[in-house]
Amino acid sequence: MQNRMLRTKQRTGRLADDKKAATAQETIPYEVMWPDGLCRMSPGRYSKSLLFEDINYQLAGDEDQKAAFSRFKDFYNFFDASVDIQLSLLSNYADRDSLVRSIHIEAQDDEFNEVRNEYEQMLQEKLEYGNNGLQKTKLFTFSISADSEKQARSKLSRLEMDAVNHLKLMGVSTQVLNGKERLNILHDVMHPDGEKFQFDWKTIVESGLSTKDFIAPSSFSFGKSRTFTMGNKIGQCSFLNILAPKLTDRVLSDFMEVEEGISISLHIRPIDQIHALKTVRRKATDLDAMKIQEQKRASRYGYDINIIPADLMTFGGDIKVLMEALSEKNEKMFLVTVIFMNLGNNQSDLSKSVEKTKRVAEQYNCKLVCLDFQQENGFVSSLPLGVNRISIERNLPTNSTAIFVPFTTRDLFQRGEALYYGLNPLSGNMILADRKRLKNPNGLIIGTPGSGKSFAAKREITNVFLITKDHIIICDPESEYRALVETLHGQVIKISPNSHQYVNPMDINLDYSDEDNPLALKSDFLLSFCEIIIGGKGLGPVEKTVIDRAVHSVYKEYLADPVQEKIPILSDLYREIKVQPEREAKRIASALELYVNGSLNIFNHRTNVDIHNRLVCFDIKELGKQLKQLGMLVIQDQVWNRVTVNREKGIATRYYIDEFHLLLKGEVASWSVEIWKRFRKWGGIPTGITQNIKDFLASPEIENIFENSDFIYMLNQAPGDREILAKHFAISPDQLGYVTQSEAGEGLLFYGNVILPFADHFPKDTKLYRIMNTKPSEVG
Repeated sequence: MQNRMLRTKQRTGRLADDKKAATAQETIPYEVMWPDGLCRMSPGRYSKSLLFEDINYQLAGDEDQKAAFSRFKDFYNFFDASVDIQLSLLSNYADRDSLVRSIHIEAQDDEFNEVRNEYEQMLQEKLEYGNNGLQKTKLFTFSISADSEKQARSKLSRLEMDAVNHLKLMGVSTQVLNGKERLNILHDVMHPDGEKFQFDWKTIVESGLSTKDFIAPSSFSFGKSRTFTMGNKIGQCSFLNILAPKLTDRVLSDFMEVEEGISISLHIRPIDQIHALKTVRRKATDLDAMKIQEQKRASRYGYDINIIPADLMTFGGDIKVLMEALSEKNEKMFLVTVIFMNLGNNQSDLSKSVEKTKRVAEQYNCKLVCLDFQQENGFVSSLPLGVNRISIERNLPTNSTAIFVPFTTRDLFQRGEALYYGLNPLSGNMILADRKRLKNPNGLIIGTPGSGKSFAAKREITNVFLITKDHIIICDPESEYRALVETLHGQVIKISPNSHQYVNPMDINLDYSDEDNPLALKSDFLLSFCEIIIGGKGLGPVEKTVIDRAVHSVYKEYLADPVQEKIPILSDLYREIKVQPEREAKRIASALELYVNGSLNIFNHRTNVDIHNRLVCFDIKELGKQLKQLGMLVIQDQVWNRVTVNREKGIATRYYIDEFHLLLKGEVASWSVEIWKRFRKWGGIPTGITQNIKDFLASPEIENIFENSDFIYMLNQAPGDREILAKHFAISPDQLGYVTQSEAGEGLLFYGNVILPFADHFPKDTKLYRIMNTKPSEVG
């Protein structure tokens, strides 16, 4: 996206404040900061700040970018001449100790601290690779004139609400900053090495100090003409001289990629529309006068009067376009000042930072000009307070003002029980996310064979096991998880005709549901169980009645005295059905006989394994075609039982289903859909792992699994699947490139409304990698 910029002369705006500051506190240009975030910079002048998060603008498709740009123009056009806007893009280093603490894994009283140490070491290495230490803060500051604090607070509150709503239309998350949060940001600007901010409003009252005492650096020195010192840092403030007739919407993002400390401030002052039109008409009149002078000169010297100098022709075209835009289109005029502040540990570091910034400016035919003898004014104008003491302004229409798009790509770095999902290749930052914070934590891991699906699931399972108290259940159709589960001392349950490990499908949890009768729900499960066994056209109304009656009968003894020994088994149900008088009972009993007395009687036993272990893996690889669907259905029922028990204890239950497409067919499909619909309110977090995207389109009901999954870990995709996914998730061509012939462990992460690329290259020289890896070329 490009935008033609009107070339105009710089004009003088506000006069600089030439008063010399005697202390570091006096340099900071405000009088009062109130707890609600209202700030008085000078008598009658007030401001508030709005923090906003990034969106994936650079990765969006052309249409989405155009829509976002149009809304961003609407955002600026909303403000009238009574409001000054400051866009601040700040870079500073976070407190290193805080970052390390965010990935620290506490040792526990168990046998897995060695594994925790290895995993934490991997996270620390990834932290070093990335730029998470460099925090990028983006905010708007709105400043107005008002007669009183009350009037200012009322007007700014309305402005904030409208600004939040405009940005929400772009998908931008915002936060109105309170006083402490604004002070924290100011503190970080003046302590760029990440010194911890310590402040409490009570301290102000008790100590008699001012808020400035908590944010000011140890000293300022503005004695030199081209640099200043702030504490142990040396800095330089410059302004951006825009020489280019056109800029692209990447200009700000390219500046922000300069890794050294840099802050960018755009002071944007709307001009009254009538005044703007008068100004442009006056310029048009001046231009016409210049053309007349040129024509007179041409006539005097005997050459063609229609030959007009090229710069006048160009400027005339710009004036005409601008006049039309202001008169007929959604354009306004703004006075814009762009200020840069570069910092370094010494003169050499500062020079490198400034040179990198200059090179970016030159790429866009702009010039970074040092504010000679105005370093203090430049610094003051760089603070996110809404104060501009630099009298260099540029007339720009809305299009040219909005071309300074502050959006690049989202990062995701949450604290607490956040799990590691790789690095963001665009920013280099570590991705840490907690699925429990999502409205719907259901998830999918999808990708072609060899793309790293199982490895991604194992890495998440390991991370969950090491840093949370969550319980984990795995449905393993290919026997891929045994090594990991045994390493973590979990229970592997091998369900097979040749196994002596049994799970009873008649197991029941009397706390199964708040709203429903647990016996009714168990009956529903056993109806599905029998439907799979009978096959064909399934069960008719009479057959369902017979089974339901038998179910209620066989559980009478257990319900009267609910002890484990009295839970019935499948043969009890079989005998009860046989004695029912209906003719259909014989057909049902005949179908059940193979699974009770025949060679497929693996489900006619009491449970003899530890299904209450924190980590349970159901290995169903050796189940034949006849038993695969039954086995998966029995596992689903066991998962429901565990989820309800855990909910009473306040424990989350994570359920991982590999080869998930197998559960999207036949009778078991409805149970899978039910899990995706109801698991969240029971504290369950299911994750389906599959490559067969087309199976999700088998029916509208199954397709809803996509709609009910706020977490999708998308690895490399086959061409046909890419088309389906691009249409379903509105993935742009640029985003689609991250799942096209991508390497194992690379792709796109969907977290709520956040879409970002990832690259997860787990260190191969670790014990965990050897346990989690399933590549045939590397196994053994």
